[in-house]
Amino acid sequence: MKRNQSGFTLIEIAIVLVIIGLLLGGVLKGQELINSAKVKNLASDFKNVPVFIYGYQDKFKALPGDDLLASTHVTATANGNGDGIIGGNWNAAAGESFNFWQHVRLAGLAPGPTDTAAADYLPLNAVGGKIGVTNAASTAITGLKGSYIICSDAIAGKFAKQLDTTLDDGNTATGSLQVTAVGTASAGAAIATAAIVDDTTYLVCMGV
Repeated sequence: MKRNQSGFTLIEIAIVLVIIGLLLGGVLKGQELINSAKVKNLASDFKNVPVFIYGYQDKFKALPGDDLLASTHVTATANGNGDGIIGGNWNAAAGESFNFWQHVRLAGLAPGPTDTAAADYLPLNAVGGKIGVTNAASTAITGLKGSYIICSDAIAGKFAKQLDTTLDDGNTATGSLQVTAVGTASAGAAIATAAIVDDTTYLVCMGV
């Protein structure tokens, strides 16, 4: 007795493949949107810090962190030395670059805790890396110039390259935005775009 064999027709297989393709396309598009949002958030950090600095200067004629009268101006727990630069490495655990965040927050210019002992006192970027401010003499990347240097750590190489294209000249070893090894405190060497690995994390710094 002849038995009928059941199976998928070519049309049914084609429909399934189309559905799988649409699902994969949606997932990839969603990931692209997430990555794009992260880069925008990372770029915002580099744009916002100068706003904090200029806003503080406009109010008090002094630099946040360096303000000699910060305890009077914003009831800060520590004053700066008033020498016109934000002293210390970008990731210092004390000193002017560390106190910078308390000064701008007490002045109402930036969000975040004003207690320097708070676990979340130091700000983090969209990927969980620390953000900091320093001066050209203490820059994390040798040769990077600017009145102020803003650094953001633990950024994936693919995001670092996008940031440089968005904010600078597209070369991570030249211009006002440069990239070096993750966690570098000072005097690091800039890494060229061609040597950046997408899934490796780096420190990104920008001079303004």
